[in-house]
Amino acid sequence: MTVTTYSATQKTLHWLIALLIVGVYLLTFGEDFYPRGDPMRATIWWLHISFGLTLLGLVLARIALRLTRGTPALPPEMTPVERGASHAVHFGLYALMLAIPLVGVALTWLRGDTLSFFGLFTIPSPVTADRELGRSVRGVHDLGANLILVLAALHAAAALWHHFIRRDNVLTRMLPGRGGNRQPGLAD
Repeated sequence: MTVTTYSATQKTLHWLIALLIVGVYLLTFGEDFYPRGDPMRATIWWLHISFGLTLLGLVLARIALRLTRGTPALPPEMTPVERGASHAVHFGLYALMLAIPLVGVALTWLRGDTLSFFGLFTIPSPVTADRELGRSVRGVHDLGANLILVLAALHAAAALWHHFIRRDNVLTRMLPGRGGNRQPGLAD
């Protein structure tokens, strides 16, 4: 059967991941409100890491669902260039959604810190702390974080263009409770 819309689970994951990306990014600015040595700075990074690990888990679930359920086809009126751009942006978003948290894990360990997930469990660093390498890895992490915002903005602009200019269902099929015909027998 042909998939004509995203499942409720796919939609939920899409929007939850989008909120987490923005939230985790904004958390990085939270430490600026507190002086060095204030315990709130450590709490902010603990939350950043915990939500980053949550993001990684949700992205893995989203990829698994995408591979098992599939996605709706692009509108047939899209040109080959538009299709290529769509695939490139989606590939870039998925690559960054995986890479940024993984690089963040490496950064945490290179700083000599233990990885903690909301205090529920911790994973000690399997590598020796190397602050100089950590600074380089942080640069990669920061670059990825900025790049994903650029790609997400392009993604959102394209969705709005499809909705308001093309007037097709590209945006509506990802909105909660909307978008295309549901096919019987396809699980969320």
